[in-house]
Amino acid sequence: MRELQVVNAAELALAYAAAEYAVALDGDALPLRVGRPADDLEAYWPAARYLFVSAWNPASQPHSDSANQAADERLVARIQAAGVQRHAAWAQDSAGQWREPGWLLADLDDGAADALAREFGQAGVLVWRRGEPVRLRMLIARPQDAVASEHTDWADG
Repeated sequence: MRELQVVNAAELALAYAAAEYAVALDGDALPLRVGRPADDLEAYWPAARYLFVSAWNPASQPHSDSANQAADERLVARIQAAGVQRHAAWAQDSAGQWREPGWLLADLDDGAADALAREFGQAGVLVWRRGEPVRLRMLIARPQDAVASEHTDWADG
């Protein structure tokens, strides 16, 4: 497991919460937003719990495309080995200057979700239960200056 060294975790959490996320299902791109329900996705792909995770840019530090693709291949192998259902997904900023592929997974509990994300050096993931709003789960220590958000959880409490 990697230990993350993030320069400004409070700003990172705000950026993750404001990002646009989407899942590719049968040719459609279904949007996901932190703090909003994912009714269309849940109707189309029912599960009890959902997780958006990426292997790209561990610790939110840019890596080469080849390094990111290799990490993604390792993540897919881990997902397949665990027998977890998945769909291609991505995250991007609203300006369209940053885009990162990932995966939407079904029915992993919080412990397994956190372990998988940490194994691939991720600072945050999206997690939620069916019928509830999408939540941002930060896997790094909450800084004292972090703005409280109803839909952001910090792994350290």
